[in-house]
Amino acid sequence: MARGRPTKSQIRQNIVEMIFYLGKAYGYQVSKLYNEIFPEACQRSIYYHLKKGISTREIEEEEIVEEIGDYSWGTRVEKVYYKLGKEAQVKGSTRVKEYFHRNKFKNKR
Repeated sequence: MARGRPTKSQIRQNIVEMIFYLGKAYGYQVSKLYNEIFPEACQRSIYYHLKKGISTREIEEEEIVEEIGDYSWGTRVEKVYYKLGKEAQVKGSTRVKEYFHRNKFKNKR
């Protein structure tokens, strides 16, 4: 048996399914929606799988946007937007589909 974390991950697959419906999303948005749809996963785990998804080419960084606002840590925030990569395999999760359909999210693809 190989050592380390397995290449395939249910959390990462769920993130791929969500990004399919969103078109593009930033990390905090993915984390917040993930915990509404699936059993809770910590933010650190979501960000790990976004980065791992980049290395497995399931997810790509689309753009980095700096926004100005009134945040608890200061006046600026940097949002990294992610989209589906070339190796993404959307399996059509009914759980994700029902959530986005019920909440009137539009598929931007």
